[in-house]
Amino acid sequence: MKWRTIIYVILLVSITVVKALPRSYREIEEKNSIGQRFSQLQENNFKAIAVIMFAQYVQGSTFSKVVKMAEDVTDLAKRCAAADRDNLDCLKPLDRIFLDTICQQENLPMFTDCCAKMDPERNDCFLSLKNSSTGFISPFERPNAEAACKNRSQHQHSLTGYFIYEVSRRHPFLYAQTILSVAIRYDEMMKNCCGSAEDSTHNLEECFQRQPIKEDVLRQEHTCEILKKFGERTLKALKLAQISQKFPKADFVTVNKLVTDIANTHKDCCRGDMLDCMHDREEILHYVCTNQDILSSKIKKCCEKPLLQRSECIVNAENDDKPADLSPHIREFIEEKGICERFAREKDTHLARFLYEYSRRHPEFSAQMLLRIGKGYEDLLKDCCKTSSPDDCCRRGEEELKKHIYETETVMKTSCDIYKEKGDYYFQNELLMSFTKKMPQLTSAELIKFTKQMTTIGSKCCQLSQDKLLPCAEENLDLVLGEICRRHLTNPINPGVCHCCSSSYALRRPCMGKLEIDESYVPLSLTPGLFTFHEDLCMTEEDKLQHKKQEMLINLVKYKPQITQEQLTSVTAAFTAMREQCCKEENREACFMREVSFLV
Repeated sequence: MKWRTIIYVILLVSITVVKALPRSYREIEEKNSIGQRFSQLQENNFKAIAVIMFAQYVQGSTFSKVVKMAEDVTDLAKRCAAADRDNLDCLKPLDRIFLDTICQQENLPMFTDCCAKMDPERNDCFLSLKNSSTGFISPFERPNAEAACKNRSQHQHSLTGYFIYEVSRRHPFLYAQTILSVAIRYDEMMKNCCGSAEDSTHNLEECFQRQPIKEDVLRQEHTCEILKKFGERTLKALKLAQISQKFPKADFVTVNKLVTDIANTHKDCCRGDMLDCMHDREEILHYVCTNQDILSSKIKKCCEKPLLQRSECIVNAENDDKPADLSPHIREFIEEKGICERFAREKDTHLARFLYEYSRRHPEFSAQMLLRIGKGYEDLLKDCCKTSSPDDCCRRGEEELKKHIYETETVMKTSCDIYKEKGDYYFQNELLMSFTKKMPQLTSAELIKFTKQMTTIGSKCCQLSQDKLLPCAEENLDLVLGEICRRHLTNPINPGVCHCCSSSYALRRPCMGKLEIDESYVPLSLTPGLFTFHEDLCMTEEDKLQHKKQEMLINLVKYKPQITQEQLTSVTAAFTAMREQCCKEENREACFMREVSFLV
């Protein structure tokens, strides 16, 4: 199987080809037969998508069995496309053919109950068995660099195919287009790393530390978690804010259509229905690219790109320029007579119009902040429309809005000022102290990981202009907080985190920011091993030393949650002095044992 050929041919598939993917049980006419699909997709594309589908459905199956099932389906498709169109198997919807192929396999007892069901219940049963939880399949280990390069030189095509298989079965809800795009980046990483292996200044292991899939997975998991936890209404509001910012010239009806289509797409994608997911996504891309004149002047180059690059390009494209005649304010939503009657009559449509109008005027705000403004407006109407003078009441809400905007901008500016003053390491230490107090139940490794991600956001966003700062900072921070909340779902952290993760998506970031010391936490006991130091503390590698200092900082806060910044500064100075003294002595271990009591 020529995997490199498969991947790069897929990049060039026309939009009409992928639009031809079937809508599962909603389309069962002959024009949607497997032969028709094969003719439009062509063999290599069809086979690659089949591997993804089978690996996601039968996660425990071996690579060879997945490839065999994919080849069997491809052979059937080839026969149906050639001359055997009247064969009953050729007339089945593609979903049914995939599931029939799985159910014909031996030694798959976990699917016995699903295979006994009729369609479409059988498909729902298979989808319910998809498991994306950590540990269900061992993590995809980064390969030994030298061995991987040697393997690539001998088995380049099968190595990329194996990567597709491994990614698909570990991420059964990940979009097929995303997997194929990641496979291309993986292949490019292998090519660049291994191609530079002869360069003596090139660090092969460091090159292989890049993770081409992590951010793609994180963003998709994040979107699906919003849909699952906060519902379709919240997801639609988020997409409405984002699309209104990106396409400020588009009218409300057009934007609302896109929002509805995108929300429906995420429902298919997040439940793991990949054929519907692919079809939905390509229909949206087709609509966007054929309606550029009413949407945006900034996506022309994106729409000229190969299919798999098109979606990511549009998402990352600049926001279009605001219409020249767009008024700076939307006072009609506050001052217009009969606003309460309109709200009572139109409800969510009225709120959506407000969010649309406000978002298209404020590309400098984050989508999350726009949702908070939208929620504030909804709460204002609910409260004011109960009073005898709703007009006066609504006008007072304008001051609350200004206050919230000022507070949000101040929080971000203050954080960036601290980052610029202290730099990566000491900024992360500030975050470590804060988040260890908020979430002491997290392990040291988790606290270091999450605060490292937040520090990276600081380095990325704090250098941007004021109009770009808030969208960059809060939208990236939202991904990290989403990851913390998914961690809480698998292993509850504490009641405060539970409240912030479940009460309101729009308010999650401010809620986390207001958390203080977890009063329910029982501090660590001072056991002999809690603050034990050894000779390796005298190591010269600065990054390893900093890591050990951060572990000590975390344990110190878990031992004394009420510790102040002044006390911490004193302990840090004492630690530095202890290390300097003991690393000079002949018996370093004895020195560390003696001096650590004064440290704590």
